[in-house]
Amino acid sequence: MGNGKLSKFNKLSEQIIGAAIEVHKTLGPGLLESAYEAALFYELSTIHSHSVLRQVPVNINYKGQQLDVGYRIDLLVNDMIILELKTVDKIADIHLAQILTYLKLSDKHLGLIINFYVRLLKNGIKRVLHNI
Repeated sequence: MGNGKLSKFNKLSEQIIGAAIEVHKTLGPGLLESAYEAALFYELSTIHSHSVLRQVPVNINYKGQQLDVGYRIDLLVNDMIILELKTVDKIADIHLAQILTYLKLSDKHLGLIINFYVRLLKNGIKRVLHNI
């Protein structure tokens, strides 16, 4: 991947993190993931004018058949960055495995796990790269 594309990823991820911080400042910790998803969707799509999809199905290919097995990307921004939103004590290995699976199955390269259940949101963000 060229520097231009990587720069695009970095700029967009900075905007996403800024929007997530705004959501966290406004709502605070302790709500359900769905509340943060709705607020971040609004922040990114309406305020920042990004193309954002919610609950995007991720199918698996089994012997040439696309199977819907219930995987859903919380938010997909500009068809480039996957956001997996959490409200957990801490980001665990299973969360990293989940977003890596989504990145592989959807052929995307960058994902952000954003855990809103922290006092300072910067401590709840994990950037995950795949094939960059």
